[in-house]
Amino acid sequence: MIILDNHMHLRRDGRYIEAVKEFKKAGGTHLILCHMPMVGEVLKNKSYMPSYQKTLDMAEEVSDATNIKIFVTVGPYPADYLPLRDKFGREKAKEIMFKGMEEARHLCNEGKAIAIGEIGRPHFEVDKQAWDDSNEIMAYGMKLAKEAGVAVVLHTESMGSDGFNELAEMADRAGIERGKVVKHFSPPLVTREENHGIFPSVLATEKAIREAIKKGNRFFMETDYIDDPRRPGAVLGLKTVPKRVKKLMAEGVMDEEDVYKIHKENAEQVYGIAME
Repeated sequence: MIILDNHMHLRRDGRYIEAVKEFKKAGGTHLILCHMPMVGEVLKNKSYMPSYQKTLDMAEEVSDATNIKIFVTVGPYPADYLPLRDKFGREKAKEIMFKGMEEARHLCNEGKAIAIGEIGRPHFEVDKQAWDDSNEIMAYGMKLAKEAGVAVVLHTESMGSDGFNELAEMADRAGIERGKVVKHFSPPLVTREENHGIFPSVLATEKAIREAIKKGNRFFMETDYIDDPRRPGAVLGLKTVPKRVKKLMAEGVMDEEDVYKIHKENAEQVYGIAME
């Protein structure tokens, strides 16, 4: 049985390989490793590629050590805009983040990454200039993902159905299919009436997954594990998704068909990958 955690991070100074070993022991089989923000590297290099390479290297190293299949997404983290603007000014900050999108597209074209992300806009209140620029940068990332034929993974503020509609309209303008736009850290807005065709990656709390599965199985499950030694187990521990799946199956809330759809077919459809 394939069990995928759709969005997590790793750090060499975190639990790193041990965390993934726990995921495997709990029954997990596949991970999508999202590029961890490394803004210090970007400030130093004025480029995202060196930090992207660190994420790719971690994926290879951890996969070799655990035999867990790890796919990678890369993209300029939205909140990077603020320290980049502080150091280089508005136009240079935008230029570096646009270049970061292009570098991410390059890695997708090479088959080293499966999606551009997480990109988007800060999840906290910012000034209007930062907000407008972030939307412009996000739209550019969507456009490049469309050109590369890959998905895009979005980081945004918390939102309901109206927010999903805004993202859907942005996707339409960029020319990318709504179903190729993954909303990371999503609430259980599973029906198309709620999410307007955007693909929800639902944070795998028990309450959220119980609510999501009542509505259907067009969603992903994620922990957003951040591997921060100062915040052990945040946002959710890596064992969460396999343990949640097994519990809900034992209770009859989720069946094998649901698990197959959520963890294999959805990933193959959205990311164009082979989940073997």
